Amino acid sequence: MAKPAAARPVTARIDKLLSSMGYGSRKDIARMAGADRITLDGERLSDVTRRIPVLADLPARMAVDDRPLDPVAGMVILLNKPLGVTCSHSDAGPLVYELLPPRWRQREPAISTVGRLDKETSGLLLLTDDGDLLHRIISPRRMISKTYHATLARPLTGDEAALFASGSLLLNNETKPLEPATLEVLSPTEALLTITEGRYHQVRRMFAACGNHVLALHRLRLGGLHLPKDLQAGSWRLLDPTEQQQVFE
Repeated sequence: MAKPAAARPVTARIDKLLSSMGYGSRKDIARMAGADRITLDGERLSDVTRRIPVLADLPARMAVDDRPLDPVAGMVILLNKPLGVTCSHSDAGPLVYELLPPRWRQREPAISTVGRLDKETSGLLLLTDDGDLLHRIISPRRMISKTYHATLARPLTGDEAALFASGSLLLNNETKPLEPATLEVLSPTEALLTITEGRYHQVRRMFAACGNHVLALHRLRLGGLHLPKDLQAGSWRLLDPTEQQQVFE
């Protein structure tokens, strides 16, 4: 049996590609090339209407102003979200996108958060310009687990773990019980809670249903991907394909 033909790589005009990555308008890109500011494989580019394959190694081969090209579309960013920033493109106040390079806020397709952490929740947050991947991760059918470290205002009573695991907990103003969740007690006022849903303020509302209040909330894990201990609040790094796949493990 003949082998199926290999898929042809996606190609793009250089000016359109760089414009979609936030480097400026197509006219800006043409002016940059005219000023010898763009290179490919060590050679100065003059014809920005030329089509080139858009491959993962392009940032290692192309440079703008003697700096490696930004990652091409399909990137996934792991951010240690600090307190006080919002997962929004338009809300008032500090936004998570302001923690990324300014040019990245001009990219098309746009970079978006994979789900949300509220303003007063910190920890592991993914951002991506890959819409298909984003929807695969947040799809309720996937039931990807998320682990949070919660610091509570009052000591745990000892009944919470059984209630959360029962699959019968009904949040205020909702008619569908929560899926079973796992609680690991760390101290009288600290616990790890693992959930497989992403309802509005779910962790805070779960503890509120038990008569408690969450003072601090920090996400440690998404699927099989853990927040690196050496990644400081407000810092980020790109994930390689192997690390991206850990989310689904």
